[in-house]
Amino acid sequence: MTSTRPSRAETIDAATPASRNRVVDFLRAAAITVVVLGHWTIIAVDPDGGILPHGVLDGARWTHPLTWVFQVMPIFFLVGGYSNGLSWRSARRKGIGYAEWLRTRLRRLGIPLIPLLLAWLVIGVVAVLAGAPTSTVQLASQMALIPTWFLAAYLMVILVAPPCLWLWERLGWWSIAGGIALAGLVDAVSIAADQPLLGYPNYLLVWAAFHQVGYAWLDGRLAGTGKRLGLAAIGLVGLLLLVLVGPYPVSMITAGGDAISNSSPTRVSMAFLGMLQAGLVLSFERPLEALLRRPRIWFATVLVNQRIMTWFLWHLTVMVGLAHLLLALDARALFPEPLMGAWWATRPLWVIALLVLTGLVVLVMGCFETPRADDRPAPPVWKPLAAAVCVIAGLAVMASVGVAGESGVTWWWPLLPVVGLWGFGVVAVGRRRGVTGPT
Repeated sequence: MTSTRPSRAETIDAATPASRNRVVDFLRAAAITVVVLGHWTIIAVDPDGGILPHGVLDGARWTHPLTWVFQVMPIFFLVGGYSNGLSWRSARRKGIGYAEWLRTRLRRLGIPLIPLLLAWLVIGVVAVLAGAPTSTVQLASQMALIPTWFLAAYLMVILVAPPCLWLWERLGWWSIAGGIALAGLVDAVSIAADQPLLGYPNYLLVWAAFHQVGYAWLDGRLAGTGKRLGLAAIGLVGLLLLVLVGPYPVSMITAGGDAISNSSPTRVSMAFLGMLQAGLVLSFERPLEALLRRPRIWFATVLVNQRIMTWFLWHLTVMVGLAHLLLALDARALFPEPLMGAWWATRPLWVIALLVLTGLVVLVMGCFETPRADDRPAPPVWKPLAAAVCVIAGLAVMASVGVAGESGVTWWWPLLPVVGLWGFGVVAVGRRRGVTGPT
């Protein structure tokens, strides 16, 4: 008799604990994939004007309503709430304190970030020394480092995830409503004063409040289609009121022609968008769960999640690099006029080329995402907090201004997160790599 050996997909499927919510992993992978494909589409390249950051949104206003579908950052915060709630409760049961828990989360997010920041520091210095205008270097690095605004916001939410879980466990839905109400007040002041800077607290307030919807999902407080569609209805009504009656634009992604942005800084509208998306997506949790019981589909989901940070962090660097290479070669035939028929027809080829190149980068840089054993004693709580502040500060600035200014390369901003992670003990230099289980 001959026995058929199980495939790798079947092996991984069999090794997955029955208690694992596969939909969480699927939604994380799907959300990041949509973000990547969306960025590659809305950022246009003109042979005369160079990179157009909001090319599609600025030139085709009919695309603005589509951002209600393709702006999927709320979904990542939804699954983040589920995962962080599960992780922190597990840490409490094992007697792991906040400092050690936070250091582990920072390692997971921060280590894959280091090579990207060092690469852009080198690119900036070399480009300026080679005579490239600092304005060109600034725009290129701004575009490439767009993903860092999300990472800065997500790290802020992780810092407050345990106390927010404490609030959720005692106040329930009122903790979410209170956070959204505070975010609305911040918006009112910021918009009335015409000062976007006053709206920056909402990077924390909006996302921390919506992040708790993930706690509701984890605790079964969103069980049943009725509750989920009710959440979606609240989100839809809130969005329509904000857009049709209030001053908020239709586009959920920053567009050059809008007086204010829903995402920069984050506005309360993003919380309502999140409710709409979460309610609708979770209504399909059962069929999604059944679909993910198929070994091949689950295997693909696991593969994406294993390298999800690398895929997310590097996808715009690849796009910016390819665009500037082709512009330098004066390959005008490869850049049809944005938004014309030929431009739309060549989008699939553009995406395929970027997928291949990004895949190669992921193969090389993905090693930084491999989990490492860390058996060090718990640090004093101020150390991971200080490291997180360094990372958040550096990323927030670079997402706005890139790595260059009028005076040249602003080398201290890309180095600040790296030095913070190393100097405050999150990254242990010289330790041997070890393999741990999935996080």
